[in-house]
Amino acid sequence: MTNIVDMPTLKEIKGRIGSVKSTLKITSAMKLVSSAKLRKAQNAIAAMRPYEEALQRMLALSSGSMSESPEEALSSALLRNPVRANAPERASSGDSVIIAIASNSSLCGGFNANIIAKVRSVRNEGDVVYSIGRKMADAMGRDGFRSPSDFSALSEHPAYAPAAALVEKLSEDFAEGRVSGVKLVYTHFVSTSRQVPVEETLLPLQRTPDQVGGDGKSVMPDSASVMPDPDRASDAILEPSAKELLRALLPKTLKLKLYAALLDSAAAEHAARTIAMQTATDNAENLLSELTLQYNKGRQQKITSEILDLAGGQAAE
Repeated sequence: MTNIVDMPTLKEIKGRIGSVKSTLKITSAMKLVSSAKLRKAQNAIAAMRPYEEALQRMLALSSGSMSESPEEALSSALLRNPVRANAPERASSGDSVIIAIASNSSLCGGFNANIIAKVRSVRNEGDVVYSIGRKMADAMGRDGFRSPSDFSALSEHPAYAPAAALVEKLSEDFAEGRVSGVKLVYTHFVSTSRQVPVEETLLPLQRTPDQVGGDGKSVMPDSASVMPDPDRASDAILEPSAKELLRALLPKTLKLKLYAALLDSAAAEHAARTIAMQTATDNAENLLSELTLQYNKGRQQKITSEILDLAGGQAAE
């Protein structure tokens, strides 16, 4: 870093002050924009949460008396529903798929670097990486893992319909044995000052000790948080049947999980950019104060020198 004291002329110092002021305006504006986008992303997550909770409750109720495994229910639901024509091309046979979410732009601190490092740590040779966000697509492309389709729009503007189409396509590929599993890697928004890269398994549906039905089989994906209540399940009237409801709800749960990850990643990105721009603004203000102080000292010294020259000239006369 150039030492401020070594700046030779007042003109150069004044030019640098103007440059720092211009940068300060940009970083301040970007901080305000990111803060507004962060609030919007948080509102979107809050609006989705009641639907997610209701879906999980219905899933918990419909799974109590089921003898069919989640994989069987999911396969039954998907294989009778053809994939939409606008879904991306199918992945190669037997591949494991990673859905990796980053951002389209930089200036967000270590947000992109951290999630790219996370993907590289869980990625294996032969995996197919669906990169969401230009930064992720560029990094994976350099590593030889080119995304089958361009999903950059999903990073900047998370939308349910394209996310659902991608999950539907991958779920059918999994049900028919064309892919061995699907992982989801994204950045989880913890708070404005903390964002954590996470890895979750989308497919196969995870089996945990707490998420089991009466027959010991898994009843919910690993992201589910609502447990079956035996008393409520016995009193509930399910139409057309628990089996049909489970087959209808499991695909919706998986689609909602990807959409929630997109919203979560967007909130984390805007939070990281807000903090980065706040730090840049603070640094610019500190540098501006130092440059202004030095400029004033230099100008004062120059005026003093001119006065001394005049005084010396008059004394010589």
